[in-house]
Amino acid sequence: MELIQIDPYRWEIKKTGAMRVPARIYSSEKLIEAVKKDETFRQLVNVAQLPGILTAAMAMPDIHWGYGFPIGGVAGFDCDDGVISPGGVGYDINCGVRLAVTNLTYEEIKPHLENLTSALYQKIPTGVGSTGQLKLSNAELKKVLRQGSRWAVSKGYGEPEDIYHTEDQGCMTDADPDAVSQKAMERGRKQLGTLGSGNHFLEIGVVEKVHDPETADVFGLSKGLITILLHTGSRGFGHQTCDDFLSGMTRSLTIDSMELPDRQLACAKIQSSAGRQYYRAMACAANFAWTNRQILLHNARESFQRALGVSPRQMGIRQVYDICHNIAKFENHTIDNVSRRICVHRKGATRAFPPHHPDLCEDYRNTGQPILIPGDMGRASYVLAGTPQAMAETFGSTCHGAGRMLSRKAAKKSAKGRSLEKELAEKGVIARWTGKFTLAEEMPEAYKDVTEVVKAVEGSGISKIVAKLRPIAVIKG
Repeated sequence: MELIQIDPYRWEIKKTGAMRVPARIYSSEKLIEAVKKDETFRQLVNVAQLPGILTAAMAMPDIHWGYGFPIGGVAGFDCDDGVISPGGVGYDINCGVRLAVTNLTYEEIKPHLENLTSALYQKIPTGVGSTGQLKLSNAELKKVLRQGSRWAVSKGYGEPEDIYHTEDQGCMTDADPDAVSQKAMERGRKQLGTLGSGNHFLEIGVVEKVHDPETADVFGLSKGLITILLHTGSRGFGHQTCDDFLSGMTRSLTIDSMELPDRQLACAKIQSSAGRQYYRAMACAANFAWTNRQILLHNARESFQRALGVSPRQMGIRQVYDICHNIAKFENHTIDNVSRRICVHRKGATRAFPPHHPDLCEDYRNTGQPILIPGDMGRASYVLAGTPQAMAETFGSTCHGAGRMLSRKAAKKSAKGRSLEKELAEKGVIARWTGKFTLAEEMPEAYKDVTEVVKAVEGSGISKIVAKLRPIAVIKG
């Protein structure tokens, strides 16, 4: 398996053996070295063997080992001959990021930052199995699964403008609650409005640097303003939904008389009964996740108001955008000069639509889609914008974050004997967390440098950097 460097930010494994398309990696020389040490490229080569795959099996610079598909993977499939794979979406369906910006400056909130962080930690349930204040009946939960963010706003959780600034306006219309198991319903019934565990977080940041003033102005980002960044997904509901369909699909690991190279790539033809049912159930989990983040942002707004003692008008908290990075979607893309409807899997990858794309809201029609790239607790996060190059090369996709460098076990070993809370405080970051090993597992060194990651996607032309955010407080699950 030979990795060939095409240019400073593009690498390729040529189509050989059972591969139907080449494998293409977007990365810098510095970042590519870390990936060579594990079996991530083997996973990408396996994806390139799936029926109906188009153009290339792709990976972003934050690529790392995942279940079946590598995290940071992108693959587009023909709707007639291709497959849909739960492993190509991930267990946390519509794990995503939501960014809001305020009228407040760092100097204004600095005296209150400890109290504000504690207020947010008390208001927002975190940790494995955490439950929220909402206890929905099955009938009401089905409304959530059909309506997504609209349900939350109709119940007073947020503003209509939030929906307008959400990918797909916070709802996949093909969602069908009848495709979902009762076990998934039960797991999700009490988890709306919860952050969860692992790498999920709520982060208070400050706009440290503006790279593209014109686009940043449209996004509402100015140097010195306070931001709220949320990262979470569909919680136990999405996990159970993925598990349910993997269990069924792994009973048959042959597609079109071809034996799959990895049982974790269990899949179904898109047009099959199993494929259609998975898509409808996945859409339910996506809508659950958008509702979850909608409620979390509403609760964060309330916490800001109470902790700071200012009016909503003074705070001016407004949503910039909400994006998902674990999803499969039917989209129109031009392949060999022909526009085609295809199924795009993005697992640990973000949609990056360019200016004038019809699926963007009018506010961002001239700038391209806002792209939200969280880093680690101690360094930075970024806001990017979509480009025509992404549409031409990567099915309108880019990176989703920093990408792990160390396993959780290795991170805990590295953190032994250190006071990570103190180290973060020395960097100007206040931390609150749930779980004995959470800070160790999520320490900054466990991740790639997000600045290097966004430089790689900008260098390749598939995104452009708009602004850099510096963390000042973080709540971890």
